[in-house]
Amino acid sequence: MPVKNRFAELHDDITAWRRDIHANPEILYETHRTSALVADKLKSFGCDEVVTGIGRTGVVGVINGKATGSGKVIGLRADMDALPILEATGAPYASKTDGAMHACGHDGHTAMLLGAAQYLAETRNFDGTVVVIFQPAEEGGAGAREMCEDGLMKRFGIQEVYGMHNWPGRPVGSFAIRPGAFFAATDQFDIEVTGKGGHAAKPHETVDPTVMAAHLVTIMQTIASRNADPVDQVVVSVTSFQTSSNAFNVIPQSVHLKGTVRTMSTQMRDLAEARIRAICEQGAAGFGGQATVTYHRGYPVMVNHEDQTGFAAEVATRVAGACDEAPLVMGGEDFAFMLEECPGAYILVGNGDTAMVHNPDYDFNDDAIPAGCSWWAEVVEARMPA
Repeated sequence: MPVKNRFAELHDDITAWRRDIHANPEILYETHRTSALVADKLKSFGCDEVVTGIGRTGVVGVINGKATGSGKVIGLRADMDALPILEATGAPYASKTDGAMHACGHDGHTAMLLGAAQYLAETRNFDGTVVVIFQPAEEGGAGAREMCEDGLMKRFGIQEVYGMHNWPGRPVGSFAIRPGAFFAATDQFDIEVTGKGGHAAKPHETVDPTVMAAHLVTIMQTIASRNADPVDQVVVSVTSFQTSSNAFNVIPQSVHLKGTVRTMSTQMRDLAEARIRAICEQGAAGFGGQATVTYHRGYPVMVNHEDQTGFAAEVATRVAGACDEAPLVMGGEDFAFMLEECPGAYILVGNGDTAMVHNPDYDFNDDAIPAGCSWWAEVVEARMPA
């Protein structure tokens, strides 16, 4: 089955929705305009139920098939939020909001799922129920967790859930997926290194936290090179090094380090946190100072379920003629919270030769719309045949 003809007919409409959302980006849970637009569209499509306010500003639409005797319920999820980035595309539909931009393609994800919802509400060529999920705050706000804690899966009886993300660098409309661990756990750390400040000409009278912190930054790199099994994935990146003084002739009292840890397993996540604490606390003590580590656990590893991944790949092959094996991604994705509650899978759809996501020159490729919509629709029709 190639791209569904209906989505070729709807392409201009879906593109217009996408560009409207792009021009009016909203960050984290402040997706009030986008959520209202989504809810209005779902009602106009004739969804059997439209619910707002799940996970603060999330929207859910329910579409029953021509029959529901199978008792099957499938969830399809798209994210709606933008990023705090100043857009540089110069597109006629560029962001009207300074400092906010759809730099990750969530505008495209939302528009494609709206297109799929319109088609499914028109045809209802399936036996069961589809739940379309529009989620806020994927970019650091854990909106998926909020929706799950609001009872998303149980309230709507969702048995399987599927998500999609555009992927620059892949041919437009092509697909890639992998079973098991796919996107990394994303943790953060703050480390306060404290010594004894003083005059830079008299270092012997100080306990220099800059020297301590410099050593700690270097030693933390041994977590990957000397503590982790070489076949496991772990990234420890110190991304900020701030001293309590900006003077040329002052040894500061303290240094503040910030950074991120990316891992692909619970065991490696635990190891990385334990080693950071030990290295910093004991390392600073060895210099006569101290280090206080605050470790923030973020999104968990996103793990695709085996059966649903195989099915998702089969559907992608029907739509695009093939489905490639995706690489491991050390970025994070809060769809992980939904996959912890319910079996499902997450797939990548090609965005073509465009700027990478989280870049001020990035733009979602509207040519990917028919393939993305077709994949979502076929997931429903193939999993719940009428």
